[in-house]
Amino acid sequence: MLKGILLLGPTGVGKSPLGDLLEKTGLYGHKCLHFDFGRELRTIAKGAYRHDILPSERIFIKKVLEEGLLLENEHFYLAEKILSAFLKARVYSGREILIMNGLPRHEGQAKALARKISIRLVVRIEASFEEILERIHRNTGGDRKGRDDDYIELIYRKWQIYKDRTRPLIEFYQKNGAKILKFLVGRFTTPQETLTLIQEKISVNEIKELF
Repeated sequence: MLKGILLLGPTGVGKSPLGDLLEKTGLYGHKCLHFDFGRELRTIAKGAYRHDILPSERIFIKKVLEEGLLLENEHFYLAEKILSAFLKARVYSGREILIMNGLPRHEGQAKALARKISIRLVVRIEASFEEILERIHRNTGGDRKGRDDDYIELIYRKWQIYKDRTRPLIEFYQKNGAKILKFLVGRFTTPQETLTLIQEKISVNEIKELF
């Protein structure tokens, strides 16, 4: 059973740059591997070679991104294929903490993913919609350059889907014994500042017990 940390929050709050930072620095001496599901989907949609993704699946993934949709239960096999290919490509040893970002995004996905990954810690990052718009406009986390999905209608749709489908995962993981950390970020909050907040809320001994 793989062990992971879930970064949970709406688009624009800085999950991707935080995940990249955790992979670069580790967490209290533990090596981390950042699986950014949205980044993987965007790479596939742009036509990057993935031997296990069929052309018809690539078209479907592109539609998912353009319309801000979620992969429902019947399409979860795609997420499993992408995750498996990622772990193989990154030579995942099983000893690293897997940083999950963008997957799961609803309870059906969470239940399916639980067969492979034990989420021990959920880092919940929140911001108001106005702050999110400012963060994206300012590219506070440094990860929005070249994004063609950062227009207000799609940002708002993702925000609503997060509130309706993804935020309820907090209760799911609480019931399954995961530790939950919650943080509020503003328009200027950097990935390093968010990481510092995490380290202030959880000790090295707690991380050892979880992982």
